[in-house]
Amino acid sequence: MVANLVSEVKTSLVKISYLKDLPSVRTSSDAWEFLMQKWDNSTLEVFESFYCIYLNRSNKILGYAEIAKGGIAACVVDVRLIMVKALQCLASGIIIAHNHPSQSLKPSSADIQITKKIKEAAQLLDISLLDHLIITTENRYFSFADECMM
Repeated sequence: MVANLVSEVKTSLVKISYLKDLPSVRTSSDAWEFLMQKWDNSTLEVFESFYCIYLNRSNKILGYAEIAKGGIAACVVDVRLIMVKALQCLASGIIIAHNHPSQSLKPSSADIQITKKIKEAAQLLDISLLDHLIITTENRYFSFADECMM
């Protein structure tokens, strides 16, 4: 007989009194700079990774997570993982980002589709998708928000 085992997602929350000390994201450049501190730069040209930054209503960073690692040309992003972490953080906004090992800053049709899918899922939960960044190793990035593609 198999016991009733259910996987549980566990999280820890920051005390509200510490929120004033959290970094803010006001621009795509702020998000890019934050991500570059967290990203393993040695892998930017090797394989795709997908990250998410979780923000409160004041655009203070509540947390971040690497959502997926892929291959040379793509990675599979599970929208549910993004949303469960957003709910755990009590996030009001999210910024997503991934790298292009090819060094191309042009969004692919898959990039555009996943952005739309994440935006729709977030809206159901009253969470705003604020931006989607495509990052390369040459200290360059593409911002969907800056290019009015959100």
